[in-house]
Amino acid sequence: MPIQHISAFSDGSTGGNPAGVVLCDSMPGTDVMQTLAAEIGYSETVFAAPDQSGWRVRYFSPEVEVDFCGHATIALGAVLAKTEGPGTFSLTLNRADITVEGRYSEQEWGASFQSPPTHSRAIDSDLLVEALALFGLDFDDLDTRIPPAIAHGGGDHLILALKERKTLQTMQYDQREGRDLAVREGLVTFSLIYAEQDRLFHSRNPFPVGGVFEDPATGAAAAALAGYLRDIDWPHKGSIVIIQGEDMGMPSRLEADIAPQIGSSIRVSGMVRLIR
Repeated sequence: MPIQHISAFSDGSTGGNPAGVVLCDSMPGTDVMQTLAAEIGYSETVFAAPDQSGWRVRYFSPEVEVDFCGHATIALGAVLAKTEGPGTFSLTLNRADITVEGRYSEQEWGASFQSPPTHSRAIDSDLLVEALALFGLDFDDLDTRIPPAIAHGGGDHLILALKERKTLQTMQYDQREGRDLAVREGLVTFSLIYAEQDRLFHSRNPFPVGGVFEDPATGAAAAALAGYLRDIDWPHKGSIVIIQGEDMGMPSRLEADIAPQIGSSIRVSGMVRLIR
């Protein structure tokens, strides 16, 4: 199976989050896809095969299958635009039906997806204490304008908003302990964020359940965060920009458009670059 190596949410010719993209005539067996994803070693590899409604899509990290992956969807949309022509493609996921709009020209190569429906909920005090301890944080480190929460955008992400950028820069945690907590609570990532401005955020997204210490760009978490900001009436004015991967040396840029309807899909956009 030909594998395309694409970095999604790139910042010009640098950064982004690598994804494997595999276009298939028919979907391979689960064991085959899981083995190939582990061999490729990216945080996710996406497999897509044509079906009656568009494309059947599945995502695999090196260790587990995930129901939705934002950066791999951006990579897939960009590859489809290059191979099939620019346009909007219908994707059937394990638990949702979404679309991705792919763009390909001399001026730009990228994509925008419409996320699964979004929702959020507060976290209980015991989980908050555990999450803070995992990252060596105190309650005083938190930005109280954005309360800790579980935000959903195709998967659950635990959001911790920090009041200082330097606290985000020095993020550390034990990956095994993080995986145990994530598995127990059904979390896809931990989403640590810093609001530089009302519409500009910095983010770091540990992904221990997938066997990855940290992702340089996380589209699903971006959708979840954007939906949560709408839920708490944050002054986003309809869109936000998320800068991620800076502290890994892989700067990434994610843009999220936020419709006003509670629970509605988030449009997440980004550019891509070919790795090889």
